[in-house]
Amino acid sequence: MFHKVKAVNALPEFRLSVQFAEGVTKIYDVKPLFSKWAPFKAFEKAPELFSSVEVDVGGYGIVWNDDLDLSCDELFANGELVKTPFDGLMAFTDATELWGLNESTLRKAITYGKLVNGVDACKYGKQWVISTEAMRREYGQPQKDSLKKTLL
Repeated sequence: MFHKVKAVNALPEFRLSVQFAEGVTKIYDVKPLFSKWAPFKAFEKAPELFSSVEVDVGGYGIVWNDDLDLSCDELFANGELVKTPFDGLMAFTDATELWGLNESTLRKAITYGKLVNGVDACKYGKQWVISTEAMRREYGQPQKDSLKKTLL
């Protein structure tokens, strides 16, 4: 099961802040990998390498270089859940993928008052975000298994 990574940031002490498409943020500690996998020891010698972390193409993990990467499932399963003001928010594109809808369906729901702008959803620049609570209320459980288990 995949938990798509939307963003990753390097933190002090070889930890990562990982934001997932489901609107969940986790902190992942990379230090235990130093003793398990030889390539990860490179961070001890070159801490600047650790800061170069990026989301892999498609959000299926994170990468530093050809030798160093972690899967989205590893990050989700072994990361520590943290509370943020943005928990439960997701982009329209992620919500429509997880619930099997079209973005126009959500825009129309706002226009007709089914979803309330500023309460259930909000536009930031060109990007709409919506709460997972509003999606469940109006459209039931998501079709994708990854979010079902996260939200239950």
